Amino acid sequence: MAGAIASRMSFSSLKRKQPKTFTVRIVTMDAEMEFNCEMKWKGKDLFDLVCRTLGLRETWFFGLQYTIKDTVAWLKMDKKVLDHDVSKEEPVTFHFLAKFYPENAEEELVQEITQHLFFLQVKKQILDEKIYCPPEASVLLASYAVQAKYGDYDPSVHKRGFLAQEELLPKRVINLYQMTPEMWEERITAWYAEHRGRARDEAEMEYLKIAQDLEMYGVNYFAIRNKKGTELLLGVDALGLHIYDPENRLTPKISFPWNEIRNISYSDKEFTIKPLDKKIDVFKFNSSKLRVNKLILQLCIGNHDLFMRRRKADSLEVQQMKAQAREEKARKQMERQRLAREKQMREEAERTRDELERRLLQMKEEATMANEALMRSEETADLLAEKAQITEEEAKLLAQKAAEAEQEMQRIKATAIRTEEEKRLMEQKVLETEVLALKMAEESERRAKEADQLKQDLQEAREAERRAKQKLLEITTKPTYPPMNPIPAPLPPDIPSFNLIGDSLSFDFKDTDMKRLSMEIEKEKVEYMEKSKHLQEQLNELKTEIEALKLKERETALDILHNENTDRGGTSSKHNTIKKVPRASSSSPRQKTYLHLSPESRLSPGTLYVVMVLPSVILTCA
Repeated sequence: MAGAIASRMSFSSLKRKQPKTFTVRIVTMDAEMEFNCEMKWKGKDLFDLVCRTLGLRETWFFGLQYTIKDTVAWLKMDKKVLDHDVSKEEPVTFHFLAKFYPENAEEELVQEITQHLFFLQVKKQILDEKIYCPPEASVLLASYAVQAKYGDYDPSVHKRGFLAQEELLPKRVINLYQMTPEMWEERITAWYAEHRGRARDEAEMEYLKIAQDLEMYGVNYFAIRNKKGTELLLGVDALGLHIYDPENRLTPKISFPWNEIRNISYSDKEFTIKPLDKKIDVFKFNSSKLRVNKLILQLCIGNHDLFMRRRKADSLEVQQMKAQAREEKARKQMERQRLAREKQMREEAERTRDELERRLLQMKEEATMANEALMRSEETADLLAEKAQITEEEAKLLAQKAAEAEQEMQRIKATAIRTEEEKRLMEQKVLETEVLALKMAEESERRAKEADQLKQDLQEAREAERRAKQKLLEITTKPTYPPMNPIPAPLPPDIPSFNLIGDSLSFDFKDTDMKRLSMEIEKEKVEYMEKSKHLQEQLNELKTEIEALKLKERETALDILHNENTDRGGTSSKHNTIKKVPRASSSSPRQKTYLHLSPESRLSPGTLYVVMVLPSVILTCA
């Protein structure tokens, strides 16, 4: 009895000690996961669990997003999960998304899983038209997306219609042209075939390298009002803060790069941006909601931290990740080469086998035909032997008749020869007479022509003698002058003379590795320029090709703005657009700035928050 009571007590105490949990659903771009979380877990605990599950180490780009009354919010790392304004109905749903974007995807994104998540997110934003993409660039991006999914193009596998169920182009692009799905597929496949040999991660990185030059890439837009009450848009991205007209999200009216901002302060609903150059006016604006203000402040802090991080030496963790990525990339390259060699050898073996089978079949057919021919020849030989006997008898009879005919023909020939000889002598005498008459006529004509030629030569000689006498008379009566020797004009004293003969430049590279590295970098630069030029030519060719099929009346406002930007400035890209926008400061872009931020876990109206970008100033909260 005592033992039963003790066991019940231990079971109840164990039951009491088990922590309470709740279910969380995490939605990534290509999967869903569910976790049991403890009630006391903070945002960082849940975020770290998700990153470990995904094998993600570049955690600074990502966050857990949720929605509050049509407003986007991000899970705070130092706050309990259930203390956020999230639905308490289980499972609690969060979206694992990229919160901050790199300036250069190829240099900053190290892990393959990081590249893949960014690729999926940017692709969805382009298809959902949250990022504006020109039609010709949409086709090129679609071809890389197809390469990432299907691998190398194989005409025997990827037949017409294999992209019919794929969503590859924005609906805006499809509606803008009088083109059937087959026509779009044909153009996408033409570029897809050129990407042969690219692995999935390489195709996804090429996609991101093109997408990061789009004007709306990585920009978070917020509706604001300036101090005059004018409605504007605030754009926050990896490069800085940008102010847009609500009708034009492509080209900002003014930009504040992070290294040209002195501080950003926030009080109640008013934000203040102070440029480094004190001659530039302070920019103030108001946002509509407190939650929006919190989000703007979070994005400013995170983007500026990453901006400064990029301009410092890589941490040991990042260096280790890059070294591992290089080793993994080299290993995959070797594996791909090995597989390519094996595939080539297998294809050659299959071709050899097919050739041998074809030759064996051909030899069998030839043997069958030879047997049939042998049988036919044997039958023919018997028939020919019989015919030969008959022919031999006929030949003897004909030979006898031929001997008799030969004797008769010799007699006739003897008679004919005498008559023919007499006729030939007469014809020969006639021909000799005709030839003699013809020669006499030709000789007479030739003598007449020689006489005419002699008369003409005499007349020309007399005329030449007359001209020579006249010329001699003119020369003897003409006055003579001394020859003039041209003197070369001296060179102006201000024009330097260069003597390059014998001059030489010697370069002593003591570090051969650095020399080889410089040559490789220069070679890659040349190849990249040639590739970029070829790519731009392809884009322009496609644009010209489909321009005739465009429906002008279906152009959106962003299409019109993009065309205007392109006409004004040639090629359009995000960095080119930002460079052309008036800046709020003229200070040197090399000036180093540091942002010291101490964001509080809660913002309330009437509280002053100052985000400073000077080395010696720290964010203070009144």
